[in-house]
Amino acid sequence: MTMSPEYETPHVETLDHKAIGEESLAPQKTRIMDPISYLFAWLGGCVSIGTFTVGSGLVGTLNLLQVFIAIAIGCSVIGLALMINGQAGHKYGIPFMVQARSAFGFTGTRIPALVRSVPAIVWFGFQSWIGAGALNLVSATMFGFDNIVVFFIGFQFLQIGLSVLGFHGIKWLENIGSVFIIGSLIYMFFSVINKYGDVIMTNLVNVEGTWGAPFWGATMLFLGIYSTMMLNVSDYSRELRKTVGPVRQAVIYANSIFPATLFMGLIGLMVSGATGEVDPIKVFSSAVDNKVLLVVTLLFIAFAQVTTNILNNVVPPAYALMDVFKLKFKTSAILVGLLAFCTFPWELVKDESAAGLGVFIQTYSAFLGPIFAILVVDYFVLRRQTLDLDKLYDPEGPYKGINWAAIVAMVIGVVVALIFSGISWYASLIPAGVTYWLLMKYLPSAQRFAD
Repeated sequence: MTMSPEYETPHVETLDHKAIGEESLAPQKTRIMDPISYLFAWLGGCVSIGTFTVGSGLVGTLNLLQVFIAIAIGCSVIGLALMINGQAGHKYGIPFMVQARSAFGFTGTRIPALVRSVPAIVWFGFQSWIGAGALNLVSATMFGFDNIVVFFIGFQFLQIGLSVLGFHGIKWLENIGSVFIIGSLIYMFFSVINKYGDVIMTNLVNVEGTWGAPFWGATMLFLGIYSTMMLNVSDYSRELRKTVGPVRQAVIYANSIFPATLFMGLIGLMVSGATGEVDPIKVFSSAVDNKVLLVVTLLFIAFAQVTTNILNNVVPPAYALMDVFKLKFKTSAILVGLLAFCTFPWELVKDESAAGLGVFIQTYSAFLGPIFAILVVDYFVLRRQTLDLDKLYDPEGPYKGINWAAIVAMVIGVVVALIFSGISWYASLIPAGVTYWLLMKYLPSAQRFAD
């Protein structure tokens, strides 16, 4: 078998022989994440300002109990989905870009890579602007210096510098930050209740809300924030020690994502319901009266954006650039950070833009759900959890080119998802999964992929 230099003997490459930050698409042999580190990484990586914004958008639609249950359902689905789709990466040590080749082909994999990378880069820019706004308010409060553009540029380059450290850097960053993050969330949660308790009771507790379509749409929104990670979870699970079984993995995912989502979602709901404010910086600053605590709160917001961006919004598009353009990880990570400048995040935080954030989540979830279904059917149903690594790393082998069975199934899933846009991710799964299975059985051009 002829292999390109990039993929030559991939199964003998390990982290033991690589410098920090030199991530590779080759199968991972040395696992650097124990269960505690993995839980902290996910906890720190899931404190998303997007969750806060989704919570703010539910004011007037759901009551406090309904939002709590919607978050619980969404996080349960997330935990299960992460565990399922992460099995290939955990077992074989391969990233998402390699996992997808058996279903989409070497060339076809660029399509799910693009679909996964676009929302990551958009979120990167959006959350960086939020973090820069927090730092700018700290500076204005403490020193009288107010220039968010300066802080945005500096904050973005700080994150780029941290991201080039790869998973070794991610591990220590998330481990250190998680304790600070969860403590700050608990503090802010009870500060909000103490300050706005009466208004919350009137506007969010003693109201009927609905258990109908808006409720299930809310579960989809909280789920949709993490639907990107469900796709490329193998990028992370390949770093987790092999002794951690599937059930324990699901527990780790649920116990890390649920607290962060619950606190952020409910804080957004309660403060926006009490004040009508949707700007995260204004919301958090209005909930804190003490200047010292205000500074600590704002620093938490900034730090939370770093931990979320580095884990969720740098690694996936960086791996995609590595695969498509044959770049090194450090180069790819720098390019991702620079591309985030081009998303014009200052436009995304405006009140009129915030109202469209739910539409943005629903839309990209409509594309991510079908890809998730195809990957799961491919690995568990067609290949019975057995992959041929030589084929996955042979660009001239049977997975060369595009598997049109996956492309057609994805398109059908997307169409169904867009028709049922309120629950786009849910709606896309069965049409995409069943179509892919049938085409892999009966489409002649797909037989070399199914062999």
